[in-house]
Amino acid sequence: MRLTIVGCSGSYPGPESPASCYLLEADDASGRTWRVLLDLGNGSLGALHRYADPLAVDAVLLSHLHADHCLDLSGYYVLRKYHPTGPQPRIPVWGPVGTADRMARAYDLPADPGMHHEFDFREWDGTVEVGPFTVTPVPVAHPVPAYGLRVSVGGATLAYTGDTGPTPALEELARDVDLLLAEASFRDVDDNPPDLHLTGTDGGTVAARAGVRRLVLTHVPPWHDPDEALAEAVAVYAGPVELARAGATYDV
Repeated sequence: MRLTIVGCSGSYPGPESPASCYLLEADDASGRTWRVLLDLGNGSLGALHRYADPLAVDAVLLSHLHADHCLDLSGYYVLRKYHPTGPQPRIPVWGPVGTADRMARAYDLPADPGMHHEFDFREWDGTVEVGPFTVTPVPVAHPVPAYGLRVSVGGATLAYTGDTGPTPALEELARDVDLLLAEASFRDVDDNPPDLHLTGTDGGTVAARAGVRRLVLTHVPPWHDPDEALAEAVAVYAGPVELARAGATYDV
């Protein structure tokens, strides 16, 4: 599969990137290309046009319902509902319990019908299949219901932490993956609140313990120097590690 970083700024869009959004593409046995989005945070829908036709996306996979991970689903609703070629077919949107109502409130819509005519909302409840993708949600530690996502195609596997504080669940999520996309919002030098975010050290430690083959740090807020997160991870993880940047691609 191919990973494209659409947005990687932590907590809100930054000067170099929108908020969280990651495009995954893979072909099925017939040669048809499938596309899914991991999160669709604020600012990311516009940037998505650079990398894929938004109407060619087959599903949206939401890690949790904070604005920097889901809010551009509002704009995507408008695009699919009012596109000049006509209303587009419904596509599945997986997310935590309450996703449909959360998105209706975000666009000031009544809960019924909300965005149900545009999206087939489904709640995370075990492994799901989307074309060639197998997606397993893993509950993580955050103030709202949140999931890390483990995505496999054939023999390749990617793990995405979403937003989380340190938790043993991350080693389950990342075990033996080819690429770990790990958030790094906090710094070791600060007095950080519990069950909220990871540091670069946390991401690197998970990667080392879980046997990850490649680590990409993401979700660094604009108020931090991302090189600090990188230095923390490199100190505890001997494998390849780099910082996510908007527009970067990875073949997994």
